[in-house]
Amino acid sequence: MSMVVDNRHDAQATEFKDEYPDSRPLSTPDIEEAHTDELPPDGGLTAWLVVLGAWCAMFCSYGWLHSVGVFQDYYQTVMFPHDSASKISWIPSLEVFLMLGLGPIFGRLSDTVGPRAVVIVGSFLHVFGLMMASISTEYYQVLLSQGICSSIGLSAIAQPALSIIPSWFNERLGTAYGVMSSGAGIAGVILPVMVSRLIDKASFGWAMRSIAFLILFLLIIASLTIRERVPPRPETLNKETILRPFHDVKMVLLVSGCVLLTLGMWIPLDYIITSALAGGMRPSLGQWLVPIQNAGGIVGRTLSGVFADEIGSYNVFISFSICTGILVLALWIPATSNAATIVFDVLFGIVSGAYFSLVVAVVACIAPPQEIGYWSGVSFMFASVAGLVTGPIAGAILAHDDGSYWGMKVYSGVLILVGSTLVLGTRVLQTGLVLRAKF
Repeated sequence: MSMVVDNRHDAQATEFKDEYPDSRPLSTPDIEEAHTDELPPDGGLTAWLVVLGAWCAMFCSYGWLHSVGVFQDYYQTVMFPHDSASKISWIPSLEVFLMLGLGPIFGRLSDTVGPRAVVIVGSFLHVFGLMMASISTEYYQVLLSQGICSSIGLSAIAQPALSIIPSWFNERLGTAYGVMSSGAGIAGVILPVMVSRLIDKASFGWAMRSIAFLILFLLIIASLTIRERVPPRPETLNKETILRPFHDVKMVLLVSGCVLLTLGMWIPLDYIITSALAGGMRPSLGQWLVPIQNAGGIVGRTLSGVFADEIGSYNVFISFSICTGILVLALWIPATSNAATIVFDVLFGIVSGAYFSLVVAVVACIAPPQEIGYWSGVSFMFASVAGLVTGPIAGAILAHDDGSYWGMKVYSGVLILVGSTLVLGTRVLQTGLVLRAKF
């Protein structure tokens, strides 16, 4: 009987070999690699070192964006007093636009050549751009160095750091994203104050160089610790790969929702100080509103990540976003005293934390594992357009209302609520009308 079975097995093996002549038996490394693809370690020294590197990348990229408002004020009042505010605003606007808009390119490169190489190139461009800005004296020089060169580096730093986390974490993915994104919040507290003090005590040039040296140190850590778990698999970019996200209805709803959320969320970020000053707040107190908001953001980003592991990334992302829209309409509009404005500032920082910390996590829930970088980059690309136009739109509403912030605040809150509803549509398509589904 044993001989009959062995002969049958040999015959099947011969037949298979004839049909697939290039095949070979699976070796132990093949099996281990397949197992590695399926099961992220969800912890361990290497995984948390990757989170450390991503934390440094967030500090130097998104954290840097939270401090550019200080330079906007300096350029407008000291360095280029004869240029219009709208002309100067192209510098921070380009930073946001290029950082988010180049997401698909650097996300794809991260997927195919590995995140470390992309981060190293981005580190050079970011630091080089800041160093060149420190010796710039003309508007076009600052625009090229800080607005373009540094901004391209920001995208190359941020996108790989955001997209590599899902390959290392599964059950604790939200916590990992929460810890990682806290780097941007901490930078948002430290850098604006640090830049203001350095400009006052030293000079603009040394303020920029000092920040550049700090960023260089952190990016060296990021370059040494960020790594892929599964070796990158270079593939030829084709039409099917490019269009795949747009053929997924869940992704289309998610991207549409994130565009509206971006249009709404950035208005309180950009106008919290000016609206407070218009309401009678002293400038000496108003300058602390951004660090206060970012301090709340540290709490919100971390907590939203922890909650996401318990009840699902979409559930936390949607509920926090809805709370943000309600908060804008219910508290920011009627806030007339300093105390009410500060309370709104802190609470907004907390509840908006999920928008910043979980945006890639919600994409990762519906994207093919090997294309998370590209899919999240597509989301950022469309959000970049929203980030580019939201300031001018809000400013136009403000001008139309003769300086009243009521219409702009209503516009912000409604957009956030509608955007949250579209993201909820993605969840419904995935889970159905199951209220307690973890997703």
